[in-house]
Amino acid sequence: MLAVTKGTPMLGDQLRRLRRDAGMTLRELAEKSGLSVGMLSQIENGSADPSLGSLRKLAAVFDADISSLFSDPEVEAVHISGPSTRMRLMTPGGEFSYERLTPGRGDLEMLRAVIPPGEATSPQSWSHPSTECVYVISGTLDVEVGGTSYTIQENESITFDSRLPHRYRNATQQDTTIVLAVTPPTP
Repeated sequence: MLAVTKGTPMLGDQLRRLRRDAGMTLRELAEKSGLSVGMLSQIENGSADPSLGSLRKLAAVFDADISSLFSDPEVEAVHISGPSTRMRLMTPGGEFSYERLTPGRGDLEMLRAVIPPGEATSPQSWSHPSTECVYVISGTLDVEVGGTSYTIQENESITFDSRLPHRYRNATQQDTTIVLAVTPPTP
């Protein structure tokens, strides 16, 4: 599971807009999502880092994709991202984060991550309706897809249907750096 950092004001603004458009109070959203009023208030104010599980609960309340929480209707036709301006998606324990390389248009998500030795993207494989491509910049990555494990070396990539249960794992003693593309972005 992931948590969002740097850029949560956009997420908070989107959540507030969805909640208000639905005519809900924070208390009503808390009851429907199973999250506390305090946590929801912190998310809306950009002071809390919600996990991917929390984001899934919120998206379900609004019958929307998680990516809708990150969409930015103000995105320009040309977008340049730099390290200091990128949204980060953090794992709950803070083991590592993904840097979002693309804006929130809802058509393509590109992420960069440095996965430390022994870490995985999730405790178990999971699926979602997308296509993914992972390119290994440095190190080695074990990719589990549909019950089969593939070892992807530096300068190699793997593309697969994300409806197959999958996860990424660094089983080596060195960092692994990847770029991940997901289309459409449905984390």
